[in-house]
Amino acid sequence: MKERHASAVVVSSPGTLDGLASRYAAIRAVTEGLCRPLSPEDQMLQSMPDCSPGKWHQAHTTWFFETFILHANQPGYELFDRDFPFVFNSYYKQLGGHPQRGYRGLFSRPPLERVLDYRRHVDRHMLDFISRNDILTPELRCLVELGLNHEQQHQELILTDIKHGFWSQPLRPAYAPAAAEGRSSGGQAGAPQLAWFSFEEGIYSLGHASSSFAFDNETPRHEVYLQGFRLGSRLATNGEYLEFIDDGGYRRPELWLSDGWDTVASQRWSAPLYWEQRDGAWFAFTLAGLRPVDPREPVAHVSYYEADAFARWAGARLATEAEWEVAAAGCPIEGNLLESASYHPRPLAQPAEAFPAQLFGDVWEWTASPYSPYPGFRPAAGALGEYNGKFMCNQMVLRGGSCATPASHLRASYRNFFPPHARWQFSGIRLAKDGGRESA
Repeated sequence: MKERHASAVVVSSPGTLDGLASRYAAIRAVTEGLCRPLSPEDQMLQSMPDCSPGKWHQAHTTWFFETFILHANQPGYELFDRDFPFVFNSYYKQLGGHPQRGYRGLFSRPPLERVLDYRRHVDRHMLDFISRNDILTPELRCLVELGLNHEQQHQELILTDIKHGFWSQPLRPAYAPAAAEGRSSGGQAGAPQLAWFSFEEGIYSLGHASSSFAFDNETPRHEVYLQGFRLGSRLATNGEYLEFIDDGGYRRPELWLSDGWDTVASQRWSAPLYWEQRDGAWFAFTLAGLRPVDPREPVAHVSYYEADAFARWAGARLATEAEWEVAAAGCPIEGNLLESASYHPRPLAQPAEAFPAQLFGDVWEWTASPYSPYPGFRPAAGALGEYNGKFMCNQMVLRGGSCATPASHLRASYRNFFPPHARWQFSGIRLAKDGGRESA
């Protein structure tokens, strides 16, 4: 995984200076709030190379502001610690060396308190920097906004990484036991019946279009031709995925892409990540601890390979990212997102009406589209251009956000991307079909 670093911002950041300062303080506080339930030992945990310790996430997001804003643009600014530019660089080759990613869990030094001092030091300087009308040009305001969106990406990673870390140890501790409350909001009945929203054949404009923040991989805005298609009215559920398992889905090679079948065999997959059977019943590990699998909830923690195989089994397919964006255009950014503090997908309570349900939140939705540049895309110059264009290979696009994504971080044009075998993120499935006249 490429750590979902922010790509270069290409539009102006909104709001007044006071508004930007408030947004800065609020987003930084969310990060620290997410880490607050974790002990210093918890924040050293790195259960696999794709994950990073909570302490590292807090330091790296701070390093971003210090490196790209304060040190580069504030004359006389002195680095908090001259070792930190190396220790907390992730993979920016133009900025010099960095430790191997899989070794971050070995960083017992600096201690957590030193990292928190680092955050406080940079925050003081950043708030002063933001308040300076004489130096805060529109370009620098864009850079601050980029850093804030970068931090929001790491907020989601803090949750997904600690979930994998807690699942990997024998005690299986709960990150947020109270998050289990409220999961019965869908009632005791099953999920609403799956229906289909139809979209007409035509030429559509895709990509970011407004004056608000966006990453460079969402641009340039361009036109695409789409044949008519249908999109499922809701996400695929655990109950439906259990039917796939019971029908031998993981033992039927005709359902799988070749690389997916090889991955299933080599990794011995037989269910989504975090699922296990006990006395014939299925349980799933969550950030609230081990819980029985709820058949009404959206299935989560499946790879692109599993999503594609399930879609074939269901007589459907995955949507392309263009189809998904057309369906989501104009839909409100609301749903089960980070602010709900459930940290887990929730059942859908009511059938979809005006537009497909659960487009934002609950789980990221795998699409059938490889992560590639839009026509005319050019990565930004310098180190800030490193963390987007160079990942446009061997990745698949996901859309929509998850229960761990901040609401203010999302929009219909947002492109997430992961390798097709990745499962530790909140990734799920929405079915699509070729054109027809069915409607919800």
